[in-house]
Amino acid sequence: MSKNQHVLPNGSKWAVKGAGNSKNTRITDTQKEAIDIARQIAKNQQSELVVHGKNGSIREKDSFGNDPRKIKG
Repeated sequence: MSKNQHVLPNGSKWAVKGAGNSKNTRITDTQKEAIDIARQIAKNQQSELVVHGKNGSIREKDSFGNDPRKIKG
């Protein structure tokens, strides 16, 4: 089952956490490191990467799965 991967603030560090999981997958010192790890997991699982800012709001999303939208161009 593929789960969207979230990059979340965790005190002074950053967490990678699968959607619906109770525990963090990884804790890193930098947001960039957490994004790199979460991106690789999302690619492997064909899911979505969701990056949150320091205030917890969603900053960006990146999809690596079957995108249902049909966009021409």
